[in-house]
Amino acid sequence: MKYYRITAIAAALVLLMGAVGCNNSSNKGADHTDSMGDTDTTTAQKMDSISVNPIADSKQFPGANLEIASITAEKVGADSAKVTVKYTVKNFKLTEMTEDAHAAHMANSHDGQHIHFILDNKPYTALYKPEHSVTLALNSEHYLLSFLSRSYHESIKTSEASKLIKFKIDATGKLTQEPTPKEPSLFYSRPKGEYKGDETKNLLLDFYLVNTSIAPDGNKITADINGQTFTLDKWGPYEIKGLPMGNNKIKLTLVDKEGNAITGDNISIERDIKLSAQ
Repeated sequence: MKYYRITAIAAALVLLMGAVGCNNSSNKGADHTDSMGDTDTTTAQKMDSISVNPIADSKQFPGANLEIASITAEKVGADSAKVTVKYTVKNFKLTEMTEDAHAAHMANSHDGQHIHFILDNKPYTALYKPEHSVTLALNSEHYLLSFLSRSYHESIKTSEASKLIKFKIDATGKLTQEPTPKEPSLFYSRPKGEYKGDETKNLLLDFYLVNTSIAPDGNKITADINGQTFTLDKWGPYEIKGLPMGNNKIKLTLVDKEGNAITGDNISIERDIKLSAQ
């Protein structure tokens, strides 16, 4: 397996070297800000035809806020419960198109801005209304991460725009929230599903960190793409180019500064995606 690492360098040096693509994110933990800024710069990683590049500034949403107004459950059938989550959204308009250059060259939702509903680190559901229901098994335990998303699926990386909860459902269908998770966690967001035509040229790589940060001298993310491993040490959106048509495999893992996988429930996630010419 071959490895590449993205390392931070000074912005002036990048300009002298003719490098392109700036990662404008800052290290973030529980109290983090969005990925926009003007001080951090990151070099791109490339292997064979596949490259991973930090992308330029995205539209910011100062004050964007997401709250869980309620989460309830009712027993349905003999072995399951219907769980309904209702949200309150402030300073952010669902279904509005994000006015940003990235919307023109990345897969962009025709239905506009939305909420990413990530249950147990499975592929997210895009919510265009502030409510969602899902059927879950009785006697089960779950993690739910929700965050506000731009129309082209890039997350808003602020603590006010995201919520992580843990809950369990007992044998009667009663839902009980557990204490707020405190352990370092990584949630996979993009890429997801199938891409066709022009969408295959630039794929957004976006993930969400909770209770941790990543840095050149700290924790990092390893991105294994078709057996080629890239190391990410800045939290921000990236762009994957050069993936072949057909099936592709992407695995993200949260590791410590020595490169060892951190232990926990939400640490390593693998996805299969597909690219088609048409």
